[in-house]
Amino acid sequence: MALRSSPFPNGCVAGIHAVAWAFILPCFWFLDRLISVCKSTTLEQTRRVEQECYLHPLEVFFGAIIFFILFLLTTPLAFLGFLIWAPLQGCRRPFRYHRVETSPLENGSYIKQAGEVSFGFATANLCLLPDSLARFNNLGHTQHRATAIGQRIVQGVCRPHVRICIDSPSSSGTLSPSNSILPTSTANYRTIDGQTRPPVGDHADLTEEQVSFQNSKGHVVCSPCDDAGEPLVFNSNQNSNQQGETGRRSSPQTLLSQGLHQKDDIPWEISPLFPANVDILCLEEVFDKRAAQKLKQVLKPAFGHILYDVGVYACQPPCLCSSFKFFNSGLFVASRFPVLEARYHCFPNSRGEDALAAKGLLSVKVLIKQNPNHKTTVGYFNCTHLHAPEGEGEIRCEQLDMITEWIGNFQAVNRQPNEDVVFDVLCGDFNFDNCSPDDTMEQNHSLFEQYKDPCRAGPGEEKPWVIGTLLEQPALYEDDINTPENLQRTLERQELRKQFICPPVPAQDSPLVYPNTGQPWIGRRIDYILYRENSISKHYRTEIEEMTFITQLAGLTDHIPVGLRLNVITDPRSADE
Repeated sequence: MALRSSPFPNGCVAGIHAVAWAFILPCFWFLDRLISVCKSTTLEQTRRVEQECYLHPLEVFFGAIIFFILFLLTTPLAFLGFLIWAPLQGCRRPFRYHRVETSPLENGSYIKQAGEVSFGFATANLCLLPDSLARFNNLGHTQHRATAIGQRIVQGVCRPHVRICIDSPSSSGTLSPSNSILPTSTANYRTIDGQTRPPVGDHADLTEEQVSFQNSKGHVVCSPCDDAGEPLVFNSNQNSNQQGETGRRSSPQTLLSQGLHQKDDIPWEISPLFPANVDILCLEEVFDKRAAQKLKQVLKPAFGHILYDVGVYACQPPCLCSSFKFFNSGLFVASRFPVLEARYHCFPNSRGEDALAAKGLLSVKVLIKQNPNHKTTVGYFNCTHLHAPEGEGEIRCEQLDMITEWIGNFQAVNRQPNEDVVFDVLCGDFNFDNCSPDDTMEQNHSLFEQYKDPCRAGPGEEKPWVIGTLLEQPALYEDDINTPENLQRTLERQELRKQFICPPVPAQDSPLVYPNTGQPWIGRRIDYILYRENSISKHYRTEIEEMTFITQLAGLTDHIPVGLRLNVITDPRSADE
């Protein structure tokens, strides 16, 4: 049964809710502006100094008075709206679902070769709180940021996605690189019929032609993915000649000097753009409703299926005032694939300021391919945002226990015998890292025995190429990190990035000794993309094609987004007949 777009059971309830929220919104907005006018970001402070503006104290004084008076005048109306709004939350489904039946960029996974397909995932914490609260994280102008973030994401994921095939004595296979690993403009680009074409790195308009060039390491063929074709085809019956040419595959170890790096058999890069053709995008801290609407409007041409406004409000469960939720979960999922099932769970053990938001887990089952004559192909995607305050690892471990149980229950209930599962991914802001002594309890949780973390060498030990994902908030607008290109250059230099990435957190009452002798300095990585193999269908296996640290949202959020591309490979010997 298809998911309904409205979170309410009928139009009458939805209309009453809209009226109630219209009563509340003016009061809420005036309170938000009252706090915002008194709290400046470091960028605004710097601009005032440069412009020698001395009127700011007067703006704060009179602005605060005006907004406070307007807040008081609209409070009675807001109280009336609240009395209507709060009871309606008991019949509200905990998310909104936007879908487009036919999206030009839907189903962005692409066929790499016979029996192999690739899926892209990305996660980012956007800090889209109401403007007044976002300013305490040194981020303002929430509505403008929401639009700018959406535009940058679309710019990145909608780039032409090319396949680079390497034919050389030492390596062979395919790559799906971002612009940073494409051949540079100094190379000689020609189509197979000899006509010169502009460089791919300059965003040339690739259509049906193939681009090739010759260098000292072999012959490289670049061809765009065909988004209009079938979203997923596992064909193991190609003729032997074609298998001989495309079937040879090793880990992508070529063109690494042009952008991708490789250690521990995992290709990785620091990219100024989101990876092309991200299939599923998970965003956290999209708390503001208007910002969520703007983000949805910008993203919907690229992602035909969007779950937003995820979470519960007011007293949930009913009549428990201690669990009153002022904000939703902040989770936001955009997918190129249709959503078959979705389930949200709210963490019941939050406390402090985190208890004001309905943080939890959103589990989604998406349709990859439906074939009347064969099994339906599906994928599972889970996103979460854990408890934030430092030193409260017990709460996060309890939440990890809940996540493990909830995901298991969701898949047990919704898995059908006529379905093939090709991926099972868990991502989000976990609010703990794998290098801080203060997070030892979470680092040893059993969740990491089920889900694989590409960046993790073991409990408390990151792989040497990993960088942190949490930026120092006071430095967000400094020249070294205020643009995607500058942030990329900074993160590539260990000594420089130490100034801008949050350092590990020491254990209570213990001095921090970090890193160990001979080990690289790695900052706090609290944004994760994990994947599981034992829950996918037995005749498929997965391997990592690329891990990406993304700098495209520099100056718009205090987190570094993370991307992962997984290859799903068919074993023809064990496939069902």
